[in-house]
Amino acid sequence: MNKYELIFIVKPDLEESQIKGVNDSIKAMLLEKKANILEAKEWGQKELAYEINKYKTGYYFYYLIEEKGSKAEKEFNRVALINENIIRHITVKVEE
Repeated sequence: MNKYELIFIVKPDLEESQIKGVNDSIKAMLLEKKANILEAKEWGQKELAYEINKYKTGYYFYYLIEEKGSKAEKEFNRVALINENIIRHITVKVEE
């Protein structure tokens, strides 16, 4: 089983329901791809280290997932790249 940490930052100018919707869609996609969500945290709005697309803050979300293979991790990267409400994302494989 592989473990991955997934972090993504959502645009700060969205309404609260839209931000929740982005998070819910990511969570649903992970579950659909049969990933076990070990940890899910909403870190809230934080200041960015540097400006991204003229945004100085963003809403941070964190997931720790476990899965066989890497289907959910690859799908997360694909979805995060095409979702215009996600301004940055990162995936890190956790070594045991």
